[in-house]
Amino acid sequence: MVEPVVLLPAFMADARLFSHVFNRMSLSRAVMFAPLTQGERIEEMASTILDQMPLRAAVAGVGLGGIVALELLRRAPDRISRIALMSTTPLADTPPVSAERETRIVRARSGRLEAVMSEEVPQSALTPGAGRIAVAAEVQRMAHDLGADVFVRQSRAMQRRRDQQSTLRKCKVPAAVICGAHDTLIPVKRQSFMAELIPDATLEVVEGAGHLPVLEAPEATLDALERWLALAPPAR
Repeated sequence: MVEPVVLLPAFMADARLFSHVFNRMSLSRAVMFAPLTQGERIEEMASTILDQMPLRAAVAGVGLGGIVALELLRRAPDRISRIALMSTTPLADTPPVSAERETRIVRARSGRLEAVMSEEVPQSALTPGAGRIAVAAEVQRMAHDLGADVFVRQSRAMQRRRDQQSTLRKCKVPAAVICGAHDTLIPVKRQSFMAELIPDATLEVVEGAGHLPVLEAPEATLDALERWLALAPPAR
């Protein structure tokens, strides 16, 4: 049976993040996009998805979506057939990062969401070249449409998230870590470390991409996801 796939978006992103991947992947399998707009805890977001997703599915998450994917794996490993983690981290917020989020929450509530998002995903975190301007503009459009209330909820969830390194070590399904070669927010070295924590995981470094390879290099990212979907289950 062909596995269905659940796609989980990055911080302040919607289905537009996956438009290319969704259009191509849905030609051969069922694909579900799960928004992360409700709840102020990762656990609440995961509970909502578990209520809506197929009984067993492959899960791919970007950034915040990857963090939620890890919570799904921790909470219901029997329902996750494979996992892809893109531009994400298993670590909890440090106190300085959490404090910085608090400052951005205040600014977003005061009508400065665009400026705050320019700091959350700066152009310097995207691959160099003219294309980064279009990607940055798409990030701003998605954030604008989601609004400050979602920004606050997602920021709170990020502040309160747990460390998931033990979840990675216990992973028993095919896993891939996919990252952009030019990502300065979560550099390749850190994502390589995350891949090393997962038994038999593959690491895919997408050239011509930074923090959002699914937008910056959608075809190469799709190829990486197709290789992930073709991985055989690890030996038990």
